Amino acid sequence: MFSSLYNRIRALLNREEGQGMVEYALILVLIAVVVIVVLIILGNQVKNVFCNISGGLGQ
Repeated sequence: MFSSLYNRIRALLNREEGQGMVEYALILVLIAVVVIVVLIILGNQVKNVFCNISGGLGQ
């Protein structure tokens, strides 16, 4: 009886199904951080491009 309970608890502790989801979440967080850093660095240049485009369309 105890060995059956022990085996069930051991099987629950050794599950790795959620590991893939954690890895995907970490990749998404890393991508988000990179995008934010790029937007901070290039933010004014991107704003100028859009201002030039909107100014060109207005003429």
